[in-house]
Amino acid sequence: MKSMTGYGYSFYSSDEYFLEVEIKSYNNRYLDIYHNINSNLTAFEAEVDEFIKKYATRGKVDISIKLKTLKNDGDLVLDEALLEKYNDAFNSISKHTGKEISLSSSDYLAIEGLMTLVQKRDPEYYRESLFETLNKALSQFEEAKLREGNATKADLFKLGKQIEESNNKIQSLFEGFEDYYSKLLLSKYDELKISDKLDENQFRQEVGSILVKYSINEEQIRLRTHLKEYFRLLDSNEAVGKRLDFLMQEMNRETNTTASKSQIAEINIETVKMKDAIENIREQIRNIE
Repeated sequence: MKSMTGYGYSFYSSDEYFLEVEIKSYNNRYLDIYHNINSNLTAFEAEVDEFIKKYATRGKVDISIKLKTLKNDGDLVLDEALLEKYNDAFNSISKHTGKEISLSSSDYLAIEGLMTLVQKRDPEYYRESLFETLNKALSQFEEAKLREGNATKADLFKLGKQIEESNNKIQSLFEGFEDYYSKLLLSKYDELKISDKLDENQFRQEVGSILVKYSINEEQIRLRTHLKEYFRLLDSNEAVGKRLDFLMQEMNRETNTTASKSQIAEINIETVKMKDAIENIREQIRNIE
């Protein structure tokens, strides 16, 4: 079982450049990958995504790949469009304030993105070190997801056992109720018999109808089936978050039906416990892949 929350980091360093990869993920219904990749490495974006998809099927994933050259082997390029926007903004400020804004060269150089060092090297030059570093970061990322996922799995197992225990109590209580009321109602036949029109077979059928109306046998069978599937999914190595969420919806529905049919206070107490556990499970699996 894997959590949708994970973190991984790695770097590569040589005499010519320094490269670092950082990957973080958070819970999200679908897989969404957000990039912050050095402009000299954007050619690898699609390949990077394919690597990430091997380690994540759901979640919001932030991937940052930074590259810093240690030798001056590129051309410094001015973003003229950005410069024009800043100059227009400064002129507008001067016009509204009546004060002239004077900027030095260092002021312009401080504007982020105004000057970019464009590498002369082909991006392929960085391929080997990039994907070696990415794989190391993703290995850490995977370990973090598994570590948190296993901790969550232990909690989910305990909650499942709580539901199973309450459900077993309900089954026992209902069996006692069914037997007791069946005998009680049938023993009242002679007392209730006012005339010969009250047929014993008809009376027994009515008793049976009453018991069927309040029977929770079907709900119990489905709940036991759902619990069996629940524990199977907990031991699965597949992505089970969505299936667990659907299963909790079904179990919650069966528990509500059991509560609405029950005429026994002790059963209602157990259904409240079950609904609390189900809600706790639903909270936990929001972060499960």
